[in-house]
Amino acid sequence: VDVRYLPANLHNRPDRIVPALRELLDELDPHGDRDVLIGYADCGTGGTLDALLAERPNLRRLPGDHCYEFFAGSPLFRELAEAELGTFYLTDFLAKHFDALVWQGLRLDRHPELLPTYFGNYTTLMLLSQTERDDVLAAGREAADRLGLQFQHRHVGLSHFHDAVSVTLRKVA
Repeated sequence: VDVRYLPANLHNRPDRIVPALRELLDELDPHGDRDVLIGYADCGTGGTLDALLAERPNLRRLPGDHCYEFFAGSPLFRELAEAELGTFYLTDFLAKHFDALVWQGLRLDRHPELLPTYFGNYTTLMLLSQTERDDVLAAGREAADRLGLQFQHRHVGLSHFHDAVSVTLRKVA
C-alpha cells in the first residue's frame, strides 16, 4: 500500500480538493491502471469528487459526505446531525490543529469580528474522537470555549473507519 497525502487545509477550500487530487493522480497513475482508494468523503466538493471517480473507474472513495460520518458510522452520524442541527464537528486531527486549520484558516486570528458570522448558528461543538487521549479532549474543550459553544464528546474509535476502508477495498478487488 502506497499512501500519499494532500494538504489538510484543503478542507477550508473544498473547491481545490479535486484539482489537487487530479494533479496527484496524473503524476502517480497517469494511465489509470492502478486501483486507488481515495481517503476522502465528499468533503464539501459538491459532487465533483464523485464526478472524478466516474471518469476513472479504478478510483474508489470512502462512503459518506464527511469524514465525521465514516469515523462515527453513518447511523450514529445521522442521529447526531438530526438531534442538533447547530453542531460543529471535530475529529482528533482537527482538535489538535484547530488553531491552524480553523482559527487561522478562517482568519479569525485577524478578524475576530467574523466569529458570529461563521459560528452564530452553531450551539454545540462535538468532538468525535478516534483516540482517548487527554490532550485531544482538552483541545476540543478549548476549541469549544474559543467559539463560545457547548462542548460534547463522543469517543467513536476507529472501527467504523476500518469498516469503511474494508468495504471500499473489497469493491476495488
